[in-house]
Amino acid sequence: MILTIAAAVFVFGLLVLVHEFGHFITAKMTGMRVDEFAIGFGPKLISKKHGETVYSLRAIPLGGFNDIAGMDPDNNTASERGFCAKPVLSRMIVILAGATFNFILPIVLFFAIYSTLGMAKPATEPIIGGIIQNMSAEKAGLKEGDRILSVDGQKVTTWTEFTDKLKGVAAGQNVLLQYKRGEEISEVTLSPTFNEQEKRVLIGVQSSIVYESKTLAESFTLSIEHTKEITVYMLESIARLFKEPEQTENLAGPIGIVQMSGQVAERGFIPLLNFAALLSINLGIINLLPVPVLDGGHFVNLFIEAVRGKPLGSKAVAYTQRVGIALLLMLMLFATKNDLVRVFLK
Repeated sequence: MILTIAAAVFVFGLLVLVHEFGHFITAKMTGMRVDEFAIGFGPKLISKKHGETVYSLRAIPLGGFNDIAGMDPDNNTASERGFCAKPVLSRMIVILAGATFNFILPIVLFFAIYSTLGMAKPATEPIIGGIIQNMSAEKAGLKEGDRILSVDGQKVTTWTEFTDKLKGVAAGQNVLLQYKRGEEISEVTLSPTFNEQEKRVLIGVQSSIVYESKTLAESFTLSIEHTKEITVYMLESIARLFKEPEQTENLAGPIGIVQMSGQVAERGFIPLLNFAALLSINLGIINLLPVPVLDGGHFVNLFIEAVRGKPLGSKAVAYTQRVGIALLLMLMLFATKNDLVRVFLK
């Protein structure tokens, strides 16, 4: 439990810090007055004023904000330094900066991993690198580090041979595995289960990982390519939500992310950094959706202002924001429902 909470605070804190810093630094660079830069919500735990800005850490580590003067045109206390008084291009830069920094963070994290450890790839040896919870391998007592020697009496020397032999096993059919743990050789019988998402039988094991060293130049190129690949995959996944409504069952909310953070943290700090990188890309994409109250919605309003030559009326903005809040609340409730089902009913 303590590890789960610590991992969730680390992941949420890192993502929010980077996102809000993007808004903060570009607001400062474009001459806007920032009254407060806060990580978290609720009561202040730590607060320090430096120059004209208050920097604070708050009690609930599930968000953060920048209090940029003049966000509300009817309450601009900063005159020409207020957000609303700046050119449209400056305001667009500030609005897009949060999501932009969320795409920069995974590049930095991947580069740090590749340049120090190398690039992870599956090992060829039939050694278990991870056990998936609540599946047959865990229930049978298999553990990380076990070397698979044979499947139903057929010897295996590589991970590919091991998985190929499992492909011929039907769901619910018993399979005998011989494995080596330390110096002791043991046998265990288990039954694979059919996974609807992957359309194949699984016993719940993952291969071990080895790292291939990379130069700094290779690490930088791979970091950009990997971030791009994940971004494209996530965009395709969002598109599938509209084509295949049943995919919405995979949506996760804060409870699910907290749970996943703890599970990933159990595997080590590097997997947790990878998880943070994935969530950062996801946060960047979600924030760019053209939904009122999200950064993408604010950008659309600014684009309309640039085309019209004047901002939208306050009534129109208020109406679209109410619609946006309603949509986000419905999405959050649905995702939370999925979380509760996964945690308590599965």
